[in-house]
Amino acid sequence: MALTKWDPERSRKRRWFYVRGARTRRLLAGGAALAALAASPPVLAQEVRYPQTLLKPAGDQARALYEAMAWDIEFITFVFFIVSLITAFILIRFKHRDGEDGLPPQATGNLRWELGAWLVLIVGLIVMALHPLKAETVFASMPKGDDAIDVQVIGHQWWWEIRYPKLGIVTANELHIPTGTPVRIATTSVDVIHSFEIPRLGGKNDSLPGRWTKFWIEADEPGIYQGQCFELCGASHARMLARVIAHTPADFEAWVRARQNPQSQPESDLARAGEQTFKATCALCHTIDGTAAKGTIGPNLTAFGTRTSIGGGVLANTPENLAKWLADPAAIKPGSKMPNYNLSKEQIDGLVAYLMGLK
Repeated sequence: MALTKWDPERSRKRRWFYVRGARTRRLLAGGAALAALAASPPVLAQEVRYPQTLLKPAGDQARALYEAMAWDIEFITFVFFIVSLITAFILIRFKHRDGEDGLPPQATGNLRWELGAWLVLIVGLIVMALHPLKAETVFASMPKGDDAIDVQVIGHQWWWEIRYPKLGIVTANELHIPTGTPVRIATTSVDVIHSFEIPRLGGKNDSLPGRWTKFWIEADEPGIYQGQCFELCGASHARMLARVIAHTPADFEAWVRARQNPQSQPESDLARAGEQTFKATCALCHTIDGTAAKGTIGPNLTAFGTRTSIGGGVLANTPENLAKWLADPAAIKPGSKMPNYNLSKEQIDGLVAYLMGLK
């Protein structure tokens, strides 16, 4: 076999081709992955427009934050453009030219230019520091009056307990509110530090053990707004989701009436069997209004069949997903404190019929 002569130029071109080809392949692979992700959003995001983004504000808090962020980006872009022009001018104006020997004329400094540069820098920093005060004012101005709704949000590992003290309603993971109405939220935690935020509605607050902190939100339009815990809080931190479901004022009033008068009686033999299983295994930890179940360790399950999610928000509320959750909670949510009772298929089917019938 004849050996070919080594050609440095050919070797350089080949290396350039392979490196560029690898970069192209990585870009194409990344683009394909992003396209696949966009085409198949998470289960719970299918009916949520623009889930968890600050770029589509849907309330006064979120708009204030977006405007502050957009102004900062525009200001920084303008500064970058000016600095780039000055840098380009210096590089072109003072570049080395043929026929020039030695160093260019040296200057020890220009006090006027230096003071001017410092002045511009200080003024720019002051402007950037003062502009966000408008957003801070919106965040700090807690709505007053009886028109606002008061809600308590309590963080658990790994789900949210939601209470309406004046309405006598307790639920979990899904905060129902009317549109166009401020909602005052007081939040705390029973275990570790959590952080409650619905990005499209703005307003983010840490949930601290033994302390209540307050903020407020408001939704412009009906819809489902996705959020979650934003403070690392344990094994299933990323699966500690939350939802704000905004209704028209009339629909919210209808939801309140339905929650204050829940349907808790099973209507089929299978559901009645499931009720007995619930009493034997679940009633110590869960509450269902209108029944003897008064547990406070786990989420309140009143009107469970009307919820859109289960398992702290990680699954859509369907009979199939509920059966999977009851069969092995820890397999779906690592570290879940809900025990696996090793229920039989018949017991699971009965529990699914009973829980999905709670309206």
